[in-house]
Amino acid sequence: MKRLLLLCASLAITYFAFSQSKTITLEDLNVHGTFRPSSVRGITSLNDGEHYTTLEHGGKIAKYSYSTGEMVGVLFDADDFEVAPLKQISDYELSVDEKKILLATDIAPVYRHSFTANYYVYDIEKNEVSLLSKNGDQMLATFSPDGSMVAFVRNNNIFIKNLASSVEQQITTDGLFNHIINGAADWVYEEEFRLITGMQWSPDSKNLAFYRFDEGNVKLFDMAMYMNELYPPTYSFKYPKAGEENSLVTIHVYNVDTKGTRKMDVGEETDQYIARIKWTVDSDKLCMVRLNRLQNRIDLLMANPSTGESTTLFTETNKHFIEEPTDSYPLFTEDGKFFIVPSERDGFNHLYLYSMDGKLVNQLTKGNNEVIEVYGCDTKNKRVYYQAFDGSPMQTAVYYSSFDGKKSIKLSESLGTNSASFSDGFKYYIHFYSSISVPTQVTLHNAKGKQIRILEDNAKLNSTLAEYQIPEKEFFSFKTSQGVELNGYMVKPIGFSENTKYPVFLNQYSGPNSRSVVNRFSVSWDEYLASEGYLVVCVDGRGTGGRGEEFRKLTYGQLGHYESIDQIETGKYLQGLPYVDKDRIGIWGWSYGGYMSSLCLFKAPDVFSMAIAVAPVTNWRYYDSVYTERFMGLPQDNAEGYDNNSPINHVDGLQGKLLLVHGTADDNVHVQNTIEMAEQLIKANKQFDMMLYPDKNHSIYGGNTRMHLYTLLTNYVKANL
Repeated sequence: MKRLLLLCASLAITYFAFSQSKTITLEDLNVHGTFRPSSVRGITSLNDGEHYTTLEHGGKIAKYSYSTGEMVGVLFDADDFEVAPLKQISDYELSVDEKKILLATDIAPVYRHSFTANYYVYDIEKNEVSLLSKNGDQMLATFSPDGSMVAFVRNNNIFIKNLASSVEQQITTDGLFNHIINGAADWVYEEEFRLITGMQWSPDSKNLAFYRFDEGNVKLFDMAMYMNELYPPTYSFKYPKAGEENSLVTIHVYNVDTKGTRKMDVGEETDQYIARIKWTVDSDKLCMVRLNRLQNRIDLLMANPSTGESTTLFTETNKHFIEEPTDSYPLFTEDGKFFIVPSERDGFNHLYLYSMDGKLVNQLTKGNNEVIEVYGCDTKNKRVYYQAFDGSPMQTAVYYSSFDGKKSIKLSESLGTNSASFSDGFKYYIHFYSSISVPTQVTLHNAKGKQIRILEDNAKLNSTLAEYQIPEKEFFSFKTSQGVELNGYMVKPIGFSENTKYPVFLNQYSGPNSRSVVNRFSVSWDEYLASEGYLVVCVDGRGTGGRGEEFRKLTYGQLGHYESIDQIETGKYLQGLPYVDKDRIGIWGWSYGGYMSSLCLFKAPDVFSMAIAVAPVTNWRYYDSVYTERFMGLPQDNAEGYDNNSPINHVDGLQGKLLLVHGTADDNVHVQNTIEMAEQLIKANKQFDMMLYPDKNHSIYGGNTRMHLYTLLTNYVKANL
């Protein structure tokens, strides 16, 4: 019997080893998406609060029951129509009365969020589909609340299509590329305020409020587009750099009955930002969210669409800056009596309830668990639902708090990354969860948090993972020489031994209010490199989010100073570990992370022997106005802050190996940054390596690009670390 047990144990071990015989490949990560979790996409809650829809593969919009999680019908099926583009629906919107659906097809990206498309209108009752417009691609198509009209943007002008008469009316005529934009955002508003649309219908469908951007004084940035052209054309667009002129932004309201347009009063100052516009439940009140140029003062203006006159409802100031407003800022209650705004006035980001006369009613959330995102408010039961941290910046949870501020309930149970999508009426929610060891789990819950059904468990991915040798990710923390405790994760090589000296590759982003050390599932280049024998480490330093305003805003006015200190301290901490080869520590990052990796290599040659900087900012004077000035002020007022920690001014410190990578069509962090860095390195007689990806943007993707990029990065790590 003993020999039989030993034989069984031996066979089990052999099978286990065989079943985990695969190692991660670059093709797994960049071609096949082998470890990409499945999820539920395109969720829209229906008016009854009992059903929701999702966008399925093949151009199908399915209807599900919240109470059971089962599919109960199909609202739209592309197979019913002989219209090829409908097989590739990228987005959809239901009219408020849920009788029609807008379908976005043939999407062509403009910048990070914006795109042009061909929209179709599907009439559910008639089972008929029609092209929204035959006169050219559209942007930002949206139903009026009564479902009778669709507003959209074409060539920087706004149009309204009457669905009953099929009449397409142009309501602005001055739109002109690189000069006047109506109804959409300019580059910097889209990128830094995440302003996706510049149009908002009033609840009664009688008025359309819209942005008008006058880019006349904004300077042009030119990018050559090289591919397949004998004489490469230049793409020119308006890009305001730090300290330079921004667009002149005005807000207007078009009335569909009078066919007249009125300008709203946003104040006498023109060098400012209108970060959001949104109607209250009252169609006679348009809220405009105004920030000053330094972004340390925010005002809520209430405008009368009939007269254009406005009054100030709410004002807040901050000694550093106010985080960019989101679509939920402010959140108006359905009864029209209150609004909710976030604030850091107690040192942490929390929610505050105000009456519509601008008076504070209650602080709704408190403590160290800062609020991240507001999902909405249940006016009937006087609750606000939101996502916040869960005892650590590495974890998030789903909560609700009562309007009296006395009750705060955590709905999610498992530690990790939790988020939610709520039904109309907040009777149900779809919950998304993952952790370092658990791929995305999508479940359906009732308002009390009870699980009703599993919608996605990623069982197929779990089976795939069982076939691979996946290096484990571990969390750790350490205290710097300055007494600051920092959180990190470590991915150890397979078969790790403390008696072996491993090379270390430090992966970081480090940007303001970012978080890279998080308890969520991911199998990425980190795990691949660990499979190749590298110890991969990531640490969130000062300036990152989830630890209160003081920790996050310490970097104000001197971006890169404290962040580089903390990454260098991380390197020194690692040098002291018995299983680290202290002479083989590298660092890399993308965008802000590329900025930081190059800066650390230059500042600490005794710590870092090599660095990779992908799409790095190399001089803060080259980056856009909204982002840079939010954290640095104006360059005219803070020249030292701008220059002291720009890598371009520290090239003399280079002793190790450096690889610069950039896309030549990067509209965000321009390739100018890398070219100027190269020039300074050449002047300093410093050897380095560089790779440019033709006509690729900030994400450097498309075709075989990602595979080529990560092969390049991998080869560089193996050759130099």
